Amino acid sequence: MRTGCATVPLPVTAPTPMGGYAGRVGTSTGTRDPLGITALTWFDGRRRFALVLADLICVNADVVAAARAATGDVDALWLAASHTHSGPETGCVPGGTATPPPWSHRIPAAVAGAVAAAVRTETDTVGRWRTGLLADVGSVRSAAPGLAQVPLDLVEVVDGAGRRAGLLVVLPVHPTVLPAANLLVSADLVGAVRAALAQRLGPDTWLAVATGAAGDISTRHTRRGHGGSELERLGTAVAEHCLAELARPAVPAWGAGDRLDWRAGPARLAPKPSSAADHRAMVEAATRAVATARAGGDPAALRIAEGDLTGARLASTAEVPEHEIDAEVAAARIGALSLAALPGEPFLALAGEIRRNRPGPTAVLGYANGYPGYLPTEGAYAQPRYEVLAAAAAPGSGERLAGIAADLLTDLDGAHQ
Repeated sequence: MRTGCATVPLPVTAPTPMGGYAGRVGTSTGTRDPLGITALTWFDGRRRFALVLADLICVNADVVAAARAATGDVDALWLAASHTHSGPETGCVPGGTATPPPWSHRIPAAVAGAVAAAVRTETDTVGRWRTGLLADVGSVRSAAPGLAQVPLDLVEVVDGAGRRAGLLVVLPVHPTVLPAANLLVSADLVGAVRAALAQRLGPDTWLAVATGAAGDISTRHTRRGHGGSELERLGTAVAEHCLAELARPAVPAWGAGDRLDWRAGPARLAPKPSSAADHRAMVEAATRAVATARAGGDPAALRIAEGDLTGARLASTAEVPEHEIDAEVAAARIGALSLAALPGEPFLALAGEIRRNRPGPTAVLGYANGYPGYLPTEGAYAQPRYEVLAAAAAPGSGERLAGIAADLLTDLDGAHQ
């Protein structure tokens, strides 16, 4: 198996509208840390697979299709966003929409350039997989502070001489350390993790950080601030966890003679039922909840209530999809390593459903190949939390997509026996 990796810059010129926070006022005023598009490629001598990670709030289906059309030398391509809330606005509308210019053409061109550069770096490799529980970085954001522990997956790439060539990290945490008031472009937590790992692993190791199923997971209850020092602290915490995991025994992911395979499954999701009366009632209830939380003096409860009010207002002003929502689910096998890619913002429990009872190493990415919006678990719809209020898809949509992913992986398992 040959593997390559390359990163190309994605410049953002001020002033540019920024995506992620509904309450943000103003456009970008500069760059705190540069955005990039990172391409990983695998080639088994017959076919080539590319995983492309972009420092963006989301990727819509149109820009994914354009990136695939613009990219040569690959047989399959996944495009996943980091979900930074300090990058350009790329049309992150629940249910999906058209990507605005100039990003509708800049993103595909950058993807094609990153993939071409990655192909040129390909070398013989073997892969090693590790997984562990990351503490005190991310937790369920719309619940009272509790267990701050999420799974973190590492795919270590080792060259023919036995040296570490690269590291792919799958981190299921919203990269939202910087606040809505920030007007400097940044990769946020994903960029901070890359920087901290680069300091520790050195220039000879390429680094890629993918955002996992983080729809309900953020740093809300673990961060101690919103600035650069807090980004550095949390990035360092993730990097130190990765180093500890790298010191542990690994599970083989792929070997020299292994092969690639992949599947994709389309789905059409029913829109969430709603009405103008429902929206008014939600806004009124959320407004009362904010007043109650403010009177109670609990900062965490107030932040959750304020988020719910934002979600209620967003739902009341957003255009409700009148048609089914198109979505793509994808799965791949790289030797023994299984990868699943879910679109939009899947809740972490959905990744757990995909991984449950899997026979080998498995990692689940979110924010990939389209943006249907939030994908809560069906049970989450019973409470009017921000993610549910902002969701465009009907209850059960997340489980349906997770089921498709699990079926695709099972099909790949059979093909590899």
